Amino acid sequence: MAQPIFFKQPASATLVELAALTGALLVDPARGGQTVRALASLDEAGPMHLAFFDNLKYAGQLQATKAGAVLVSPRFEPQVPAHVAVLRAAQPFRAFVKLAREWHAHALRPQSWFGNDGIAPSAIIDPSAHLEDDVIVDPLAVIGPRVEIGAGTVIGAGAVIGADVKIGRDCNVGARTAIQFTLIGNNVLIHPGCSIGQDGYGFIFFGPDGHQKVPQTGRVLIQNNVEVGAGTTIDRGSLRDTVIGEGTKIDNQVQIGHNVTIGRHCLLAAQIGLAGSLTIGDNVALGAKVGINNHLKIGDGAQVTAMSGVKDDIPPNGRWGGFFAKPTKQWFKEIVVVERLAQRGTADPKGEGRE
Repeated sequence: MAQPIFFKQPASATLVELAALTGALLVDPARGGQTVRALASLDEAGPMHLAFFDNLKYAGQLQATKAGAVLVSPRFEPQVPAHVAVLRAAQPFRAFVKLAREWHAHALRPQSWFGNDGIAPSAIIDPSAHLEDDVIVDPLAVIGPRVEIGAGTVIGAGAVIGADVKIGRDCNVGARTAIQFTLIGNNVLIHPGCSIGQDGYGFIFFGPDGHQKVPQTGRVLIQNNVEVGAGTTIDRGSLRDTVIGEGTKIDNQVQIGHNVTIGRHCLLAAQIGLAGSLTIGDNVALGAKVGINNHLKIGDGAQVTAMSGVKDDIPPNGRWGGFFAKPTKQWFKEIVVVERLAQRGTADPKGEGRE
């Protein structure tokens, strides 16, 4: 970030201007005319960079930083070296991100990888498809019959959009993504390599004629302001729809099974596996590599720690973790007990099986 080559750099700004933009307080007004040209991490920053500090884990980097200025909370302000200008902020990282979003708005939403401002000559678009104004279609994309795509949407190179798919306005469909049997709202960001709307894993197992496939005749519904990470798979429903709620953010390589309903404003970290027909409420957070069994219900506001296996319903606002997952307080107590037993060299509290 200290030496960017792919992203446009903003014009330089003074510390007075940055204080006004971030809502921070410049502690030494005499340094108000000092200029900053870019953002950087503490360990890579130079005299023309702005950094932030809000975690004691990086105290060593703060002491050694060559940054010209740093956003910092009042709590950590005394630790800032004298040569670094201080911008005091109650929440330094939020202030830093506010500035980054202002300076690098173009990085928030992918554009054409090839600088297109229209439809590439090599794209294949069925005559019955309807594209509103200002849709960008990159090379080798394929858009099928009766597809509808809203204004301002970007379809990446090699993407395949199946028949009757509807995509709203100001969306991004990443390169090599395949979408079918899906309705997508506005301002949806789908990163490269996703597969959305293929049939789910539905079979009658071990019958006299082998495993019999169950027809998957539902859809995928993706509501407004959803983000789907690279390599993610979202199966269409069997009878009911698979639904991704408004504002939900999905990380890379997540598997979402058929008939799953995910509520609004959920956070799903990488490599999560969601089995079919489960229901996830609003504002749920799932850590990386969480696996959830089918037909369960995860209540509003629940949180599940990374690498947990969930086989039971979780109540609203529950904090669960472990394998198999249980309330975290119970899980931590059990871990402590097991560790104590191991340290004593015994397999049970009565001392049987002592080594």
